[in-house]
Formats: sequence, C-alpha cells, structure tokens
Amino acid sequence: MITVPNFRSCVAFGEKTRILGVAAKNQMLTNMKNTCVNFKRLIGKTYRDSRVQDELKLLPYKVFEEKDGSIGISVRYLNEEHIFSVTQITAMLFTKLKHTAEAALGIKVADVVIGVPCFMDDAGRHAMLEAATCAGLNVLRLMNETTAVALAYGIYKQDLPSPEEKPRNVIFVDCGHANLQVSAVAFNRGKLKMLMTTSDEHMGGRDFDVLLGRHFANEFKSKYKIDALSNQRAWHRLLSDVEKLKKQMSANSTELPMNIECFMDDKDVSGKMKRTVMEELSTAPLRRVEKTLTQCLSECGLKLEDIYSVEIVGGSSRIPAIKQIIEKVFKKIPSTTLNADEAVARGCALQCAILSPAFKVSSVNCLITDVQPYSINLLWSDESGHEADMEVFPRNHQIPFSKILTFYRKEPFSLQAQYARPSPSPDPVIGHFTIEDITPTADGENQKVKVKVRVNIHGLFTVSSATLTEKREVIEEDNPSAAMETDEKVLCKLTIFLFHKSNENDQQEMSDKENVNEKDSTNAEQKMETDKTEAKDSAKAEGGEKKVKRVSKTIDLGVTARVRSLPQSELNSLIEFESQMVQNDKLENDRINAKNAVEEYVYDMRGRIHDELEKYINDSDREKYSSLLNDTENWLYEDGEDCSKQVYIDKLAELKQYGEPVKVRKREREELPSAFELLMLSVQIASKVVENFKAGDEKFNHLDGAEIEKVEKAISDRQRWVDQNMGALSVTPTDKDLPITAQQVRSEKATFEALVNPIINKPKPKPKAEDPPPQEDSQNKDGNPTSNGPCKDNSNENNDTNTTESERKPEEPMDVD
Repeated sequence: MITVPNFRSCVAFGEKTRILGVAAKNQMLTNMKNTCVNFKRLIGKTYRDSRVQDELKLLPYKVFEEKDGSIGISVRYLNEEHIFSVTQITAMLFTKLKHTAEAALGIKVADVVIGVPCFMDDAGRHAMLEAATCAGLNVLRLMNETTAVALAYGIYKQDLPSPEEKPRNVIFVDCGHANLQVSAVAFNRGKLKMLMTTSDEHMGGRDFDVLLGRHFANEFKSKYKIDALSNQRAWHRLLSDVEKLKKQMSANSTELPMNIECFMDDKDVSGKMKRTVMEELSTAPLRRVEKTLTQCLSECGLKLEDIYSVEIVGGSSRIPAIKQIIEKVFKKIPSTTLNADEAVARGCALQCAILSPAFKVSSVNCLITDVQPYSINLLWSDESGHEADMEVFPRNHQIPFSKILTFYRKEPFSLQAQYARPSPSPDPVIGHFTIEDITPTADGENQKVKVKVRVNIHGLFTVSSATLTEKREVIEEDNPSAAMETDEKVLCKLTIFLFHKSNENDQQEMSDKENVNEKDSTNAEQKMETDKTEAKDSAKAEGGEKKVKRVSKTIDLGVTARVRSLPQSELNSLIEFESQMVQNDKLENDRINAKNAVEEYVYDMRGRIHDELEKYINDSDREKYSSLLNDTENWLYEDGEDCSKQVYIDKLAELKQYGEPVKVRKREREELPSAFELLMLSVQIASKVVENFKAGDEKFNHLDGAEIEKVEKAISDRQRWVDQNMGALSVTPTDKDLPITAQQVRSEKATFEALVNPIINKPKPKPKAEDPPPQEDSQNKDGNPTSNGPCKDNSNENNDTNTTESERKPEEPMDVD
C-alpha cells in the first residue's frame, strides 16, 4: 500500500544526491529552494490552471510552464540546474516509500494500492500510474481515500447487519492538511457500498495556518517593525510555529503563548492567542466546512435517523470548531475510533492484500462498490455533421462499471469524453477515442457498431472495445432426404479414395508415409468439397427447394485513444532516468557511509588508546598512532572531503592495520583465562573417570583398559601443554602479542574431547534377558489351578465353554518378571 500525504511528502536535492521523506522535511528551511513540497496538488494539472496559480503563492521553489503547458520544477542537482516534471518528483517519493517498505519487510515490493483524493480527475490518475511505473511498482488499484477509510473501518466489524438486513449508514469526514473529503457509506456483512462523496479541494488545515500566520505577521510588523511576509524563510518558519499553536489550542481553551527566537533580523518575537480568537479569524473556512457537510447530507438520500454514526479522520478534523459543525449538521457527536494518520494507509493495505495473488485473505474478503465523483458526458457527430451528446455516467455512479452504446455508421468516427459542469479542471476534456476499420455493408448501408465504455478500477474512463455486427445470407437445402443421400455418397467416395491411396503407399518408409498421408488427406478434402458441390448441383437439378438463412458475425474494431498521458517512449525515458538516479543515490550513500566509517573509527580509537587500550600499546606506538589519527581527521575535512568510496576504504584499512592489533591484544587477554579454564575442566572430568576405573568402580567396569591408557596419555599431554602456555601468558608484556590465542585453546579443547569423550562416555551394555521358568501341569505353589487347567477364566466369558484343552491353540510363551 502507498498513501501520499500532502505536506509530509518532501523531496529535496543536494549537490550529489536526493534527500527524501522526513530527512528532506527537516532541512527544508536551510535548503528551501531545492525542497519540493505539496507537489501532490500539482500532479496532472497544467500551469495555467487557476488552482495551480493559487498554489504557486505558497511554494518556495521555482515552478514554470513547459512548452506543452505542463508544470516544470527547477532545482539544483549534481551541481547543475535540472528541470523535473511533477510526475518525476512523485516517482522519487514512491521510490523512497518502496525502499522503506522493502527494508521493513525484508522482501521485494511490487504490488501496491495507492490512495488518491476522491476529487482527482483522469489526468491526475494517469500521472499517478505513470509515476508508480517509473518507480518500478505494479499498481493494483488507485483507491479513493474515502473508500480506503471506509474499508479500514468496516473490515473487522463483527456486528454489521447481514446482506438481507437494512445496511448500517456511516458518514466519514476527512479534513486533512489541504482538502476536505466527506462520504456516506452503507455497510453490510462482507459488503461496502459508497453512497456518495463530496469534497472541497481548497479547504484544509493549512487554511487555518495561513490565517493565523498573517495575523501574527501583522502583529510583528507593528510591534517589532519586521515584515515576515517579505521573507520566505521567516514566513515558512512562522507557519510551522502557528501549526503547533493551533494543535495546542485544540486541547486548551485558555490563552497560549508563542515564542520564536531569532525570527528575523536577529530579533526574538512572541505573541499570544486564544481559541475563540482563532475561530473568529477562521469564519470563512468554517463556513466552507459547513457547506460541504450540508451538501453531503442533502445528496446522500439519508435521513438523520438513518445515520448510525459520524467518523472523523485527518488531523484538522480534531479542531473543536469543526467538531461542533459536524454535530450541528448531523445531530451526532463525531466519533474518533479511527486513527487519523493511519486510516487511509490501513485501508489501502487491506485492499492490496485482497487483490494481490501473494496473499490469501478470504476470511476478510469484502465486496467494495465505489462511486464516480463527477458526471461524464460523451460527445460525437452524426453523419449529417450535427453534434450529439449524452450523459454516460452520472455523478456518484457505481464504479467499476461498463456500458454498451450502439451506433450505426459506415465509416470510422470519433467520440469525445468530458466532464460535465461543474468540471474538476478548466479543461473538461478527458480524451478522444476513434473507432476504426468500419466499412459499409454490401448494399452501402450503415453497420451496427457496439462501443463498450467503462470507468475502471482506477477511476479512469476508457473505451475498452468496439465491435461490428455483420449479417449475411446463406443458402440452405430444404430437402433432408436428398441432403442425406448426398452426404452418404460423399462419405463413400472419400472412404474408397483414402483406401486406394493407403494401398499404394504400403511399401514406403514411415517418414514418407506421414508426408503422403498428409498430402492425401488434403486431396481427399478437396475431393470431398468437389463431390459436395456436384451433389448440390444434382439436387438442384432434381428440383430440390432452397431457403435463405441470415447469419450474424461479430468483428472486433480498432480503437485509438488520445488521453492526457505520456507517450510510451517518453515514459520509458523517465523510467531509465529514475533508475540512473537510484543507482547514483546508492553509490553516493555507499561513499558517505565509507567516509563516516573512517571518521567514526578515528574518534573511537583516539579516545580508547589513552583509556582502556592504554596498557596494550607502548608509548612510542601510541604517539605515532595518535598522530596518524589526527592527520586523518584533518584530511577528512580538507583534501578528503570529496573522495571516492575506495579511497575511504583504503584509509580505513590503513588505520586498522595499527589499531586492530591493539584491540586484539585486549580481547585475547580477556578471553584466554576462560578458554584455559574450560579446557582444564574437560581434563579434570576425564581424569576423574580414569581414577574411578582404576579404583574398580562398577560403573566403569565395561571400559577397555587399553583405551583408558590412551585417555591417560591425552590427559598428560594436555596438562603439559597448558602448563607451558600458561607460563608464556604470565611472562609476556601486555603491549606485546601473546604466543597463543583463545581460538587455539578452544581448538585444543575440541580435539581433546573428540578423543576421550567416546571412550569415557561409552554406554554400559544391557543385561541379557532371563529364560522363563517351566510351567506346572497341575497346580502352582499356592495350590491354585494353573491357567492351562479346566477352570474358566473370567476374562474369557465369551469363549466357547465346550472347547476341550486339546482343541485349543497352544499359547505363546510369556515373559515372567
């Protein structure tokens, strides 16, 4: 799943690499002109769009018009000016999200569901799909955010009514950073149906931030004689601080302070605000919220008593004034059971699991019915040149959905799809679709053409297919007996013909037979057709009656579409360029990591050689090594600031050549005593077994004396080896390498145990089983009859009492304890 938040979607450009996500947002104030934010609101739009012109007033980076009217973003990347499209910037964000997901999951990510605003038009959805393709993602669905929220709410609800019962109707209000989306949804068990959606693309939490920012900017202008609106860095810093103040006022009704240090011209500023003052300043955006909610209630066809609850998501939905408006319109206290930040992402993830073949989610499968937020009309010209149109998909029509339209044409024609007024964009045209390969009938009349139009799972309008129905007349015999006789004659001639050809080829090779049989079959078919024709002619000569039958044939027609999307060649170029930038980022990250490794090693070793490693290096070597570390640090910030990855790897290897032996000495001094202790423990265990064997302990009587001698020799050898090396350990100075390592001691222990353990741990053989005592014929020692006597055993009540002893089968011998 991928959901694209507005302000948090940041892509920044540096001298050598791209900075994506949270890291880009954190350095926005210091790299403002090269940090792209809010680009989601530009995707799929043209530069001259009024919505784009309003948005440009809030953007800190350079945006200009391309030759084709699209939007170009100018940034400095790799020490030169680069121009990127909004689609490319979005693809960069998708690449970052993809890598983040792969790092968290430990697998490659391919299938995704992308959440988009419900008001996004066809051009924006095409651009989203192209951006995902550039990032190497397979989009299973472009899912409206309103639908994703509803899915996240209803997928785990266990108390939903059954499909036969009246549905549970829920209103969802999503007021985010830059837009407001409201939807009405009907829930049944295993079924989600969107009733309608409405939105305000230009109303969100940032509108409150701008109003508060302008209020404080005017206050600072009169109080501190500074104009924050004239300085982009100061303005964006003020917006960030008033956003924090707005969140605090949502939880407190008292007057709250705001302090900013070194705000502008080295001046510290401060101000205060109360929630009631903010609400007075925000009258206009609050009125727009109420208008959108009222429109939803009037268009969804629900009465207030039919609404089960009102769920709010999105950060700005928590503003107390917006909650009061929701309660005023719907007469219900809004519920906050959904996570404001995760609702859309969770719904997209669930939809991706349902659609992806990599998961089995039958237990949470759900039938989802979405709606088309805009009315779509289809325009065309008839044969006389007059224009005609019709509404194909009304507003809030169910999607995905297909319709078949019938036209009567004798030559190719075009259809134009466009949004009805009010249109989501200044240019309402969705695309032009040309139906090709149409020719008139044999009589020069119109052909019947069926055109299938569809709004698919991504919310895109398409002409999915077009077919032509061609009718023709076929002559059919009306005399069944004559037709039967003719067929019998043909079959007889065909049989004789094949038999004759088979006899002629009996003496040929198998391969030749196959070739001849294939050829003869073809000749036979031709002969049969000839005979059928002769039979029909004879039947006609005999006066057989004929009748005409009409046969319909469906022919697929070509459809050429011209929509607002990139040509395949240009899309391929963007994919290749994105791959190059990904590879460049990887190389640069590896270079930076190698540089950081050198710097980290310098700081680590410079402190340790004068502390915990001090006694493991002599004074002269310490001075030389300390000087080398200082020289490396100076080199890092001068000539080594911009070197290749291999240079840093070589520099780190040089430092480790002197530093690692010191660390090894410390490690060996700490590990050797315990290694020797474990070895001696194994020797002591073996010695104890040998002593017990010699003492005549019954537990070890089964051991072989010759093998015990081998154990004694191994014990003696290991004790001698330990004594020699332990002595070397005590006489070797701490700043010198030891003649033996802990790994060698562990190897000696493993070798010793492999030799002696099979001997000293040899299991004792099991005792032989004793023979069973002979059974008595008459009575046992207690005077009771034996089991072979005439007495009847109570456990054999079902046996035949008339069976004699000689007739019974002899019992198997029993083991007696």
